[in-house]
Amino acid sequence: MFNIGDKVVYPMHGAGIIEAIEEKEVLGEKRKYYILRLPMGDMKVMIPINGSNGTGLRQVIDDKGVQRVIDILSEDTTSMSSNWNRRYRANLEKIKSGDVYEVAEVVRNLFKRDKEKGLSSGERKMLENARQILISELVLAAEMEVDSAQTLVDSALA
Repeated sequence: MFNIGDKVVYPMHGAGIIEAIEEKEVLGEKRKYYILRLPMGDMKVMIPINGSNGTGLRQVIDDKGVQRVIDILSEDTTSMSSNWNRRYRANLEKIKSGDVYEVAEVVRNLFKRDKEKGLSSGERKMLENARQILISELVLAAEMEVDSAQTLVDSALA
């Protein structure tokens, strides 16, 4: 159970702060929801409380986690399938896992592949999405501005 003010990560959407816990009626059924405000894009998301474990909702990383993300971004790429479809599905699974370290791997691998061989439009969109998810968590974990987090990621990838 999370509380109002907790910084959490919602896989595929990124990190946010729980602003409220409200009971809402959706499709004739009353349920309690976390109201999560995502700083990137200033979006609000409703997450059912009784299903929040199954959604992968988790706390943001700590300072050690931030450093590990930066280390992962600056490492060499890991092997990826040369088949576009397999590579895309494997990267999508990593993003869906909600594991920030796997998301960092996706960002690093796709960024470096883009520099070497270029990316398809689907992979370019995936890179941007994974990058936004990663940056949103760094913003909350390290309490920094979005621009600073983007600079941090870009310099680690360079």
